[in-house]
Amino acid sequence: MALSVRLDPLLEGRVEQEARRLGITKSEFVKDALERVLGLKSPAAIYRQVIDQEAYRVMEPTTDLSENAGERVKALLREKHSS
Repeated sequence: MALSVRLDPLLEGRVEQEARRLGITKSEFVKDALERVLGLKSPAAIYRQVIDQEAYRVMEPTTDLSENAGERVKALLREKHSS
């Protein structure tokens, strides 16, 4: 279902900036924000999922679990929105 929303230029700029920073589309960013606000998605749950995946991955001894966690969260968000 399509939904059209008018945003003031400042808010639209922030949405565009954050979406670009996360490597997702503005639509994906807005959908994600709505899901979180409506209680349909928990950022903490996504983060735990990333950490759990890393705990089972075979890692080199010098790799830190927290290293690149933000990138892994972004990848999960992109993967979720692409399916």
